[in-house]
Amino acid sequence: MTINNLSADNESTLTSSPYSLLDELSAQDDEAKGRIRLNNEALILAAAERTFSRSGFKGTTMAQIADEADLPKANLHYYFGNKQNLYLHVLNQILHDWLTPMDEITPESDPKQALEAYVRQKMKLSFERPDASKLFANELLQGAKVIHELLHTELKELVASKKAVIEGWIVQGKIRSVDSTHLFFSIWSITQTYADFDIQIRAVLGEEADHADAQERAIQHVLSVVFRTCGLE
Repeated sequence: MTINNLSADNESTLTSSPYSLLDELSAQDDEAKGRIRLNNEALILAAAERTFSRSGFKGTTMAQIADEADLPKANLHYYFGNKQNLYLHVLNQILHDWLTPMDEITPESDPKQALEAYVRQKMKLSFERPDASKLFANELLQGAKVIHELLHTELKELVASKKAVIEGWIVQGKIRSVDSTHLFFSIWSITQTYADFDIQIRAVLGEEADHADAQERAIQHVLSVVFRTCGLE
């Protein structure tokens, strides 16, 4: 009886084991393919951001982006279809990356800490990814034909929700009375100038512009402007 049971158990194990192993190998293969896809998409988006920023939408070809990404052009078409779709993905990512720092601004957060975190993240993006800001600014100057819908939905809705937070702080006496919407316009303008007009800034500051201490000095200046505006000196 015991021998029969052991045989049955062994037979069951031998029967099910190959399928389990195949399932595991298949899952590992899918995971590896997923990592490769994410890595390639990130490479393509970063290369497209730089190339579109330099040459504009019309002046950029998929071949140029492929060379910048050091990937076959076929990969770009496989992941993004065509240049128009890739351009939209790049702009959508830029807008998302710029809006994410606004998550720091919540009704429960300390206004000074939240605004400092927001400004620091915005300045970090300007220093590290100036091409992104320039590309986005150029799209706006051209009438925002590609991202018109995103501006009127995602951007508008998020600003409205954060405007409510600022106005809540004002009611509670946590900050000075300010125009909450124009406060964001001012922060965008003053932080993104370090990306959009980096050539102008480098002309004045020289090599110092890229030094960490010079960037911190710029951040401190922007923070002082924002804090004074909100009565948080």
